[in-house]
Amino acid sequence: MTAADYPVVMLVAGRHKRAEQGHPWVYSNEIQMTATVKALPPGSVVRLIAASGKPLGVATFNPHALVAARILDRDPARVIDRTFLAARLDAAVVLRRRLYAEPFYRLIHAEADDLPGLVIDRFGDVVVVQLNTAGMARLESEVIAAIDAVLVPQAVVLRNEGAGRKLEGLSEEVRLVEGSVDGPVELVENGVRFFADVRGGQKTGWFYDQRENRRVVASLAKDRRMLDAYCFAGGFAVTAAATGAREVMAIDRSEPALALAARAAAGNGVASRCRFKRAEAFAELEQLATAGERFDIVVADPPAFVKAKRDLGAGLRGYRKLARLAAAIIGSRGLLFIASCSHNVGVAEFAEAVRRGLTDAGREGRILESAGAAPDHPVHPFLPESAYLKSELLVLD
Repeated sequence: MTAADYPVVMLVAGRHKRAEQGHPWVYSNEIQMTATVKALPPGSVVRLIAASGKPLGVATFNPHALVAARILDRDPARVIDRTFLAARLDAAVVLRRRLYAEPFYRLIHAEADDLPGLVIDRFGDVVVVQLNTAGMARLESEVIAAIDAVLVPQAVVLRNEGAGRKLEGLSEEVRLVEGSVDGPVELVENGVRFFADVRGGQKTGWFYDQRENRRVVASLAKDRRMLDAYCFAGGFAVTAAATGAREVMAIDRSEPALALAARAAAGNGVASRCRFKRAEAFAELEQLATAGERFDIVVADPPAFVKAKRDLGAGLRGYRKLARLAAAIIGSRGLLFIASCSHNVGVAEFAEAVRRGLTDAGREGRILESAGAAPDHPVHPFLPESAYLKSELLVLD
């Protein structure tokens, strides 16, 4: 097959400028939805052209999705196959090797790595893949072949879950594609050993996006008492303990996650300074405040409070409440690290919710650092959605 064999999808007159200027998405109302175009199978690779006939590139296309076309390459003659995909993977590997000495990172961050709809996290010889669009789902065999060629992994796991697949008309599944995974896999982050459940944990089993923020918080935790309110598999908590925190209390509502965190603490020789407890964060924070507990550092890195735009108001109230409850148990000159992974929440909106929460608690603070995700989660300049993570590190009066 050559690119000339791909079906043609034409844009509405005058609606080509965003794509022409570099935006990787084309919305359904920007496309001439003829009967022929509507009949294309979801995920088809197509050639995009402006109404004038000017080629705009090669894209995957789903006639049933709001984001109907996702551009893969600006060259209208590009063939999308395992060779193309392997070249993109290889470029991503070269970049990550400049960032990190060990093979534990997000390798492909969708559009920001020029592979829309594809997420790949690397855990050494185990690779976890998310095919989040109909286009990538249709290219599954080529994606796996490219991964085999570039990474030569011992195991490949598909974690095809999440709201994005539903919007694309795809079902959810977890599937071992190659090799075997008998239990949690080991990873190293900031020199600390952890364990990820790549088949049953949240998302791909680990959140590499907070790597740099964990390092910063841990660097301030030596000889301090810390609370990690949503500890998951121990990223913030165990890193802080391994860096010298005097005492770390970590809570989460997931027993499997807590077990992984405790295993990491033991594996790094800091179990005696870590206490893990199953609890709901809001309720536990309130109980700690009532009991008069005080911490030098509180980490509040919750799951997404705003999964859709309709949830924005409730979600912002949630972040405000979280900031209030956390501030109530932080001692004088103590630190609060609070984060949001909801892409529907803007940086300014999040900052305002945190500010209001501190005011509700009768506390004042200063922002020491505002940060996003680690550099293995690059941001596409046309997609603010890819800058989903935002956080603040504050010192409280």
